Amino acid sequence: MIDRRRLETGGFITFLVAITIALCVVVSSFAAALLWSALAAILFQSLYHWLLKRWPERRNLAAALTLLIIFVAVIVPTLFIGSLVIDQSASVYAKLQSGQINFGAYFQQIHDALPNRIQGALDKAGLNSFEQAQSRVSTILGNSVRSIAGQALSIGRNAAAFLLSFGVGLYVTFFLLRDGDKVGPAIRLALPFEHSVAEKLVDKFVAVVRATIKGSVIVGLVQGALGGLTFWIVGVPAALLWGLLMALTSLLPAVGPAIVWVPVAVYLLATGAIWQGVVVIVSGVVVIGLADNILRPILVGRDTGIPDYVVLVTTLGGIELIGLSGIVVGPLVAALFLTAWQILTEQRHGMPEPLKD
Repeated sequence: MIDRRRLETGGFITFLVAITIALCVVVSSFAAALLWSALAAILFQSLYHWLLKRWPERRNLAAALTLLIIFVAVIVPTLFIGSLVIDQSASVYAKLQSGQINFGAYFQQIHDALPNRIQGALDKAGLNSFEQAQSRVSTILGNSVRSIAGQALSIGRNAAAFLLSFGVGLYVTFFLLRDGDKVGPAIRLALPFEHSVAEKLVDKFVAVVRATIKGSVIVGLVQGALGGLTFWIVGVPAALLWGLLMALTSLLPAVGPAIVWVPVAVYLLATGAIWQGVVVIVSGVVVIGLADNILRPILVGRDTGIPDYVVLVTTLGGIELIGLSGIVVGPLVAALFLTAWQILTEQRHGMPEPLKD
């Protein structure tokens, strides 16, 4: 005999899964906007509560003022810098297409400026090893710059879609700020887990979001700005674009912005621009490098509890999978994965087993 209760429960769960998937498909075009709305609401929730204390009965006003501060302090500068990056990207892209920028020629200049012994060692490293390395590296760099330039230009071409997503993001952020005190507990109660498990997962989610944005994004912006300023001082073309590259590469543990400024410093030194190369090296080691060491512990501490190698792999994987949003989504998935396994270990063995960084 069929158990009617089990059948009804199974039918409801099937419907719930199906309608959830359908909703995800419907809003998929605005997935990035909704994600960043949620991240902004989490990050600026403390500012909203501070304003709410001044006007306890004016939740709409507190949310609107918080949104205005976000717009003026974050969005306007970002759009301004983005417009400058798009201009420089268009210029670099055009020069790449016309051949005015040739990474292979730059590497050949470096090769020719090196001592004969080093040239010989490079050439003996394999079958035309330097030429092969020159071709491969120049292709990689060229493709990277073309990709960034192409994406920047696509934003300009798809301005209408961008503005629509931008408007949706601001609209949703307002309500998430205003109703966050209700939405958060509702999500926690709706999760099909034990109360303690749901608490740990939600707490880890919030901690990783705040740590990733405060640490990775802010530190990346600071390092990118310092790097771009350094390149502008020494006269490197498209300094703002290279600064953006350094901001993105700062998300990679162990490597960071050095992957950009070291080759530039080598090129400057090898081509006789001695003081410019020295300035880039000093700035890279002392200024850009110390910015990470000083700011990250202050902004993040050890909130994420994720090993550096996991952050590296998941950040790269997230960016590859979903683009810029992967900066947050990648480490977030890793943190929830590690937390879930930690909870399982605690439940099976009855003892906590903290994550090791």
